Amino acid sequence: VQLQASGGGLVQAGGSLRLSCSASGRIFSANAMGWFRQSPGKDRELVAALTRNGVNSYYGDSAKGRFTISRGNAENTVSLQMNSLEPEDTAVYYCGVLRSRTVYYDPRDPREYTDWGQGTLVTVSS
Repeated sequence: VQLQASGGGLVQAGGSLRLSCSASGRIFSANAMGWFRQSPGKDRELVAALTRNGVNSYYGDSAKGRFTISRGNAENTVSLQMNSLEPEDTAVYYCGVLRSRTVYYDPRDPREYTDWGQGTLVTVSS
């Protein structure tokens, strides 16, 4: 699976950005796609995740009420709409695909993800 993320950049606090992730390859075996972020010295954390059928979504505490994950118009794409951005949202955002070999998996756990994109930097200035 190959993932291509786009949409990062510099924005002022209170502004919005939209990230997009396009997946190709063995995507038919994916159970979920998600966005995670990582800042220097911190662990990779959940921003938002979506099961492949689009039924179940999951959000990290910092994203609830401000960010929305959705399936894109193009096949095998997922988007993340980020509103009311804060300086604390500054991080590298990674798109991931979860392909589980069992029926038990947790889209909130980055360790469950098998494929990652290259990351896109989001910088929020105060």
